[in-house]
Order: sequence, then C-alpha cells, then structure tokens
Amino acid sequence: MKNLIRCILVSGVIGLAACGNGTESSDTSKDSGSAATNPVSYVPPAIQYNVIKVYPHDTSSYTQGLIWYNNTLYEGTGLKEKSKLLKVDLNTGKQNQQVKLDNEYFGEGITILNNKIYQLTWQEHKVFVYDLNTFKKVQEFEWPYDGWGLTNNGKELIISTGGNNLYFVDPATFKILKTVGVSNNYGPVSDINELEYVNGFVYANIYETDNIIKINPETGAVVGKLDLTDILSKNGVVYNREQIGPNTGNVLNGIAFDSAKNSFYVTGKCWPALFEIKLN
Repeated sequence: MKNLIRCILVSGVIGLAACGNGTESSDTSKDSGSAATNPVSYVPPAIQYNVIKVYPHDTSSYTQGLIWYNNTLYEGTGLKEKSKLLKVDLNTGKQNQQVKLDNEYFGEGITILNNKIYQLTWQEHKVFVYDLNTFKKVQEFEWPYDGWGLTNNGKELIISTGGNNLYFVDPATFKILKTVGVSNNYGPVSDINELEYVNGFVYANIYETDNIIKINPETGAVVGKLDLTDILSKNGVVYNREQIGPNTGNVLNGIAFDSAKNSFYVTGKCWPALFEIKLN
C-alpha cells in the first residue's frame, strides 16, 4: 500500500514479502486477530460500471483516502515527509486548502463525521481529528494497530488495517465496539484498504489490485466485485506505472461517493486522473 516498494517472491512462501525503506507488507499480523469468518456460499457477482467523466488528479498525491462531502472533494495522502490532508477542486485537481503532517507521519484513510475530519496514520498509531472548516487539529487518538482505510456509517467509524477485519469504533473515545471479518466464497479476504460506506454497504479497495469489493458490514460477506483493470488506458490516459520501477504501489486507491449524482469518484496513488463512474 505504501512507500515506493519492491516485492519479491520468496521460494516456499505463499504471498508477498515487502522489503526496503519502511514499507507495508500484506500479512495479517497487522490485525489484532481475525474475527470469525465463514466463506459465502456463492461467487460474488461482478459489478459493471460506466465512466461518466475524467478529471485531472495531482500526480504528487499518494492517495490514501477520498471523500465527497457538501459538493467538495477531500483527499488524504501518504508517504513520510509528504503526507497531507487536502481540500481539492474536482475540476482542476488543484488544492484549495491543506494541512501537512509532521515528517514522521505516514498519512492514511480519512472520513468526515459530525463536522470533524478523522485521519489515520499507518504505523505511528496516531489518529488526527480536524475541524472540518478550518482544518485546525482539535484532537488526537491512539490506535493500537496499523491504520489503512477509514469510513463511517453515520454513527461509528469503520477502520481497516490491511488484514480481513473491519473495526467499528466509537468516534468520541476511539474504543473498538465490534470487529467483523470479511470473507468471500474462498474464505477470508485480506489486504482490505481504502473504504467508503454507501447505502448500507462498505466498498473497499483491495491493495495492489484494481479491484473494489462490496461488503455487507453486518455479516462481512462480499456481495459484489468491481474490476477496474486498465481504467486509465481504456480512457486514453497515458500513464506508465513502471516509470519508477516495478511494484511501486501506484495502484488504485481512493473511493468517494456523490449521493446527488449517484456517482462514485475513484483514483489511484499518484495517478494523473480521477474518474467519475456509475455502477450498473
């Protein structure tokens, strides 16, 4: 998910082992322990989509969180020394307002609840809370695990940590209220990343893929899958992910929902474009 990473397959070990300068791997030790999960009895159906419009996106933004709120786009970005909280002009991709995190912090997912913006950090175990209008930091919380994705259901914050769990958290105390394990027809689904709560479901990026899954947050069951492979090239956007080396983590990450249009906005880490899509 994070910093510029190179991954190698280790003989005899299934999965990816991250190496190098403080990067994030995809092992489930980031969770406090998997919640009970049961494979669903069906193959989650494919969700089709149409691209409605392509907007510019700042290629310096290593996108970790994306929100559409009151006709405004908010973005949280990562990488140490570069992490920010941004208010962005959708049509130009330019920043209208920003807060830069201190250099030791790696910014992660964001969400807005009760006129506050919550922002996770990756491995620093800090959660920053800002006033929605002024971007002034008003509170900090401790979070015991990695921070990856963040959304809310109107009452509780919902957090992912790179494993297969969704944590439901009290926004006033940051106490974990419940944990739901996510599974599909094969079993637990790991690498759950950026989150967006829409009409009773949680949509989640799966790290290092161009897939978004649709989750029933009550049961943890995956009830649909959206494949956005090659969305850049299919829409005439020239972007070579290998420019700075293979496996650099510049993958799909960022889901926002515009209820007025019934549209989703999606982008990726350092992508040159943000896409408005409608699901079929």
